[in-house]
Amino acid sequence: MTDLSANNPHGIVLVSGGMDSCVTAAIALNEGAAAFLHVDYSQRTEARERLAFHQIADYYKIPSFFRKVITLDYLRSICCSALTDDSIPVPKFEKLEEEGNGEIPITYVPFRNAHILCMAVSWAETIGARRIYIGAVAGDSAGYPDCRPEFYEAFNKLVEVGSKAGRSLKVAAPLIKMSKKEIVQKGRELNAPLHLTWSCYEQSEKACGRCDSCLRRLRAFQEAGVVDPIPYENI
Repeated sequence: MTDLSANNPHGIVLVSGGMDSCVTAAIALNEGAAAFLHVDYSQRTEARERLAFHQIADYYKIPSFFRKVITLDYLRSICCSALTDDSIPVPKFEKLEEEGNGEIPITYVPFRNAHILCMAVSWAETIGARRIYIGAVAGDSAGYPDCRPEFYEAFNKLVEVGSKAGRSLKVAAPLIKMSKKEIVQKGRELNAPLHLTWSCYEQSEKACGRCDSCLRRLRAFQEAGVVDPIPYENI
């Protein structure tokens, strides 16, 4: 039986191992103790992202009983995405595509964030947490529909009517209106361990430097006037 003492975390942070979730964790921990949740969904860089999750959790000294890894293998079998289907190549670019073209990229994993948030709500109710933090970014993302502010507004309504916690539990997306450049700056302000994060969609030894995620990350560090601390194969 889980101990629901007053020492339990006020929130749960969804930590993918990427830059955005790392900065979100730094923000959450500034507001109090937090538990860390990571989800493996059979993505290409699953092991590397899980390693980043544990390294970030170690950096913040999150105890083992407040860090959890959940596996959602079924997303590979039911979703058509370049992140979960090895037969679909991860798109490579020489430069970033224009923003706002309305197209949802092939790296979108259908309704992934809803699956992950449902796990987080169940754990939050179990340990008595009152906030779930997610590092979703709307304006400078790749057009994923489950990163829009409206999605989180609707999900909070679902939590309100469909959980025991009701209105006392909220999903918070503190980066939702920030640019990637601002996220780098916020991370440096909070001494977030950006050197431990991993963003590449395809590779695990060195980041490819040419997928959409790598290019957005590289541009953010460049605009912030900071050298990206992780290794790249192509820049």
